[in-house]
Amino acid sequence: MGKRTIILAAVCVALMFAAGAVYAATAVDDVIHMENKAYEKHTKAIVDFSHKKHNEEYKIGCGECHHDDKGKPLNNLKAGDDVQGCITCHKLPGQMPGSLKKEMKAAKASKKEIDAKELEYHAEALHANCIGCHKDYNKKNKTKAAPQACTKCHPKKK
Repeated sequence: MGKRTIILAAVCVALMFAAGAVYAATAVDDVIHMENKAYEKHTKAIVDFSHKKHNEEYKIGCGECHHDDKGKPLNNLKAGDDVQGCITCHKLPGQMPGSLKKEMKAAKASKKEIDAKELEYHAEALHANCIGCHKDYNKKNKTKAAPQACTKCHPKKK
């Protein structure tokens, strides 16, 4: 085998591995177990979120959950696109402590400032996104089909 053939074969093998790695990094699981390592301990049961059901059955586009750093929907996303996890921007695990909210209110912080601070907390951001969407869906469709109660998404631990 000539030197060129060996180099060409090596390049082809490298490209196949690179393509496989890109595909693996962007694959979307049908169901995502929403456990996050940023939490030392989860106080409620972990939500199993179904991408497939929300996208295919409920016809919800990617941008309705995934947004940019300004909160604008990423409507150009499609299944398999690489996205960051919520914790990338909403870095503080858990919910905003009630004492901090009281402190901000006492300091006459605006609702906008309090809401922005809340969204720094991972659980607050997730709940605002999910429950907000569920409330809008129920109101628009005059139903109670989209769950809003804690135990509907966080089933009791067995």
